[in-house]
Amino acid sequence: MESFFHQFKTERIKRQVFDSAQQLRSTVTEYMRYYNNQRSHSAIGYISPREFECKIRC
Repeated sequence: MESFFHQFKTERIKRQVFDSAQQLRSTVTEYMRYYNNQRSHSAIGYISPREFECKIRC
């Protein structure tokens, strides 16, 4: 989780001003989808968490 929050703050939040709570919520949701479905992670062989989980379960 610490890695997630560090990357989230660095890539999406830093120096950004949100006009509403809904805009912030939307940004968080969008980033979570990206982080879990597309972003590669070195600790799991440079694949996304979704791909890694599928390999384990499938």
